[in-house]
Amino acid sequence: MPSLDFDLEETRFRTAYAQREASLQKACAALTALVSAAVAQAGGVDVAKVEGRVKDTDECIRKFVRKYRPALEESNTPYDIETYITDLVGIRVVCLYEDELEKVAQVLRARFAVIDVTDKVTAVESTEASFGYKGLHLDLKLRSADRELPEHAAYATQPFELQVRTIIQDSWSVLDHKIKYKKSIPGQLKRRINVLAALFELADREFRQIRDATAAELLEAPDETAEPVDDAADAVTPARGGPGSSELNAFTFLKIATHFFKDFEFEPSKVDGFVDDIQLWSPGLTRARFNTLLRETVGTVKRYKQHFEEQNPQGSFNPYTVIRHCLYLSNKSVFRPALRNSAREAFEAWLLEHPHASPQ
Repeated sequence: MPSLDFDLEETRFRTAYAQREASLQKACAALTALVSAAVAQAGGVDVAKVEGRVKDTDECIRKFVRKYRPALEESNTPYDIETYITDLVGIRVVCLYEDELEKVAQVLRARFAVIDVTDKVTAVESTEASFGYKGLHLDLKLRSADRELPEHAAYATQPFELQVRTIIQDSWSVLDHKIKYKKSIPGQLKRRINVLAALFELADREFRQIRDATAAELLEAPDETAEPVDDAADAVTPARGGPGSSELNAFTFLKIATHFFKDFEFEPSKVDGFVDDIQLWSPGLTRARFNTLLRETVGTVKRYKQHFEEQNPQGSFNPYTVIRHCLYLSNKSVFRPALRNSAREAFEAWLLEHPHASPQ
């Protein structure tokens, strides 16, 4: 029975916690997997990590003492500590960008039953006197239909707290918790912390705006695949930089490459490095010339790709490999470094056996 004896209730809570800890850890792992799967299946969100934890005993008791004990004892209301600890299981989803927080929240609201929602964004922005991180907290549980499934029986009634943050917010939270005596530190130190919090918020905004600006650059990049463009016409456009540049860059590379390989996802970091290599091999290569050489050689290389995969079932011949062979075939001296010796020798041997395969 609940009581007003804190020492007794603390002992009861510690005993009950010790008995449940193993099952709580299993529930945490299972619920974390469900959250991760729901976010992954939804798509369209860049998630850095999904992780879970079980709040330890001392942390639970400190939270109860800080948030609930004074009011309960003041009103002479009997209590048991466990009733007030709704976040024994906590799961955190860390996104890359701030505008993805609500997207993740919507996905998980649809997947689980919502007990409560705490909007840290509003809480932080509503006062100038406090500092902290922005983010969303949701108290969730399995939906009634899921609670009836045998595979969920062990944790069917277990609520959990979900935190949705950006990487920047998550970093701020970790550092913020290391600041000691925040309520008692001098005003000038509080101001410095607020300045630091503002810088973190600015970083969040800037990363999102850089993402959006990069996407806009890709959309504005000229589409050389619409119809053939000769290099003379291409040469009258600006020399370097920006979507109007005649020189091949990551944005125009993607426009051209995705035309030839529609079902392949080109990773931005690999594109940057690959375009750097191409520019090193052939400084000043124009986007129009790159499109032309692919168009002229890709048929031959795809026939060789078929031969290669028949001879090497475990081998890899992805679009980057196709493009390397196309570059080499277009100009064997300039683009010799595009292929390793073994790949170049195998390709040359095949070309000798198929003299009519080479582009004229």
